[in-house]
Amino acid sequence: MNFDAAIQSYIAESRELLDTMEQSLMALENGEGDDDLIHAIFRAAHTIKGTGGIFGFDPIVHFTHDVESLLDRLRGGLLALDDNIVALLLRSCDHIRSLLEPVTAGEALDAELVEQGRALLGGLARYLGDGGGPERAAPADVPVPVEEPTAEPVGGGTASADHWHISLRFGRDVLRNGMDPLSFLRYLAQLGELVDVATLTDALPEPPEMDPESCYLGFEIGLRSGAEREQIEGAFEFVRDDCAIRILPPHSKVSEYIQLIQELPEDTVRLGEILVGSKALTQVELDWGLKLQVDEERVAAAGGAEHHRLLGEILVEEAVVPAKVVSAALDKQQQIKERKASENRFIRVEAEKLDQLVDLVGELVIAGANTQLLAHQAGAVEVIESAANLFRLVEELRNRALGLQMVQIGSTLQRFQRVVRDVGKELGKQVELFISGGETELDKSVIEQIGDPLMHLVRNALDHGIEPAAERLAKGKPEKARVELNAYHESGSIVIEVADDGRGLDRDKILAKAVSRGLVGPGQNLPDGEVYNLIFEPGFSTADSISNLSGRGVGMDVVRRNVEALRGHVQLHSQLGSGTKVRIRLPLTLAIIDGFLVGLGPARYVIPMDMLVECLEHSGEDRAKAIREGYLNVRGKVLPILRLSEVLGVETPKVRRESVVVVRFGELTAGLVVDELLGEFQTVIKPLGALFGHLAPIGGSTILGSGEVALIIDVPGLLRRVQQHQHSQHGQTVSRALAATA
Repeated sequence: MNFDAAIQSYIAESRELLDTMEQSLMALENGEGDDDLIHAIFRAAHTIKGTGGIFGFDPIVHFTHDVESLLDRLRGGLLALDDNIVALLLRSCDHIRSLLEPVTAGEALDAELVEQGRALLGGLARYLGDGGGPERAAPADVPVPVEEPTAEPVGGGTASADHWHISLRFGRDVLRNGMDPLSFLRYLAQLGELVDVATLTDALPEPPEMDPESCYLGFEIGLRSGAEREQIEGAFEFVRDDCAIRILPPHSKVSEYIQLIQELPEDTVRLGEILVGSKALTQVELDWGLKLQVDEERVAAAGGAEHHRLLGEILVEEAVVPAKVVSAALDKQQQIKERKASENRFIRVEAEKLDQLVDLVGELVIAGANTQLLAHQAGAVEVIESAANLFRLVEELRNRALGLQMVQIGSTLQRFQRVVRDVGKELGKQVELFISGGETELDKSVIEQIGDPLMHLVRNALDHGIEPAAERLAKGKPEKARVELNAYHESGSIVIEVADDGRGLDRDKILAKAVSRGLVGPGQNLPDGEVYNLIFEPGFSTADSISNLSGRGVGMDVVRRNVEALRGHVQLHSQLGSGTKVRIRLPLTLAIIDGFLVGLGPARYVIPMDMLVECLEHSGEDRAKAIREGYLNVRGKVLPILRLSEVLGVETPKVRRESVVVVRFGELTAGLVVDELLGEFQTVIKPLGALFGHLAPIGGSTILGSGEVALIIDVPGLLRRVQQHQHSQHGQTVSRALAATA
């Protein structure tokens, strides 16, 4: 049997559970959780351990077992949660995460991982051992530990002793049937030690009414034995129908039953089956309980009563199973129900299969465009209508296929709760992270690649942006700093913001550093945005000291490079003393986009539709003036224009009429002068490959229905490149014009 798919599913599920544990621990640390969170963390650890045991992943099972033991003591009230335990459990989550890959791949653990595990086990042992751990010593301000159940058996007695308690009432006909009650007690003694036998005679009638052939005896028996419940019950097999028997487990057995219930495989949802599976209940007792439930239900229905006892209530009230064991079984039942409900809502699909599907849909889009082109060339109305209908369906299929690749960014952003916590503690800064827009959906391939740039930005904000507590208090700011992660849709793009309320960027300091490095000429006056953007230059840093987090000028240039590789753009806003906000604008998808086809001579180019504002006719008079001044007056506003042929460095024959395509990205707007407007076009993005990767401003290529190749214009790169070029050539005229149209 091939277990690869199941193992991959285990890895993915374990990571999700570890994320849940991590978030729950931090919520508890912040005082936001309750006992339910402890139980949820325990269940997550238990699932990782239990499923790992099925596959034989012993290193994970053994380590998680100790984590689980610590969590069990926390949820049992034997330990009080404090910062040290939270930190230890968070590091334990990290270690389990580190174990997943090598252990599931069957690889040997490296020495560093082994040593890390050994150190963590030592830390866990301090809380699990008999001494040295911070055991709950005084009940002054902590809840009293929960006591073991003391179910009342028939005739009194409890299950709190460390031996079985058997409550036995013989039926009246036992003697007539030839059975000797004492013989059962003697047989029972063979299973263990009879600790106590109390004979009950309260059922004896007055002598005149006594029948010498009837049995009126009852016994309360204490039995110290390692036998299972079924064995003890089997001792009374021949009188089972003629007597009432309640068998209560010893104190230690209750914990054992609960442990067994928690370790049961999650394929049973019936309460009775869970209890029988854990040996807390025998099949005979279950059948008796179910029969009683049916009888009571029938009586209740006949009498018009609304309520009758359920199986769990019967087992507890009739002292067959301790209440705590039934409660644990009900928890298990609920856990299984929730798991099955979740499994029924979602299915796991390998990412590679989704990629293949989107690739095929991309080829279908190209083939559909070719069909539509041929239909128009044929000129047959019926064929054109059929092709249009086909293309509509292809477009719908495209949208659905791309939707499958869209995932919410929330889980990616939540990871930074841990980063902010750990880095804040390392730096001695109190920082609170606020996350909004977690439900915003983004292409999974974009999400996979945006994590590192966000990590750089958050760590940079914590290290350089947020001031020490004393400095913040001196400035009148709250001691606890604020970092925000926000995601939202805007104009067909995704915007992710990283903001802090720290000290902000020092414009003069950045400019001085840029002048010293020759990036800016002395006396050159730059807009604030351009000055702030200098921090994205390779090796640029104004940090006074270098830490192990940041300060070497390595990171911000990587941020911009990674974002631009995703066809995105980074913008930065800052105010000295108030904080900094970094805005990352990303495309919704990297696979297929709606494009607008334009022509330059015989060549075809695609402009992304989400960046197209409008198209203008370029008349003769305006054309001459625009060429002379470099901009157009559009409804009273200045619109800088760029001849796309000049930007791309291609020569095209002069045409009688030209058009202007107005494009916008972020705060920059410009008009691109082209020869022809060819209309909307579904564009399947094909990478250019390493050989042509340096071409700018080209973001990729696509194949037209005719089989021709069209290049996709990288509008953000084009606007930025032209802005920089015009600034260096003509001062700030065009740069300001570009920004003025925002």
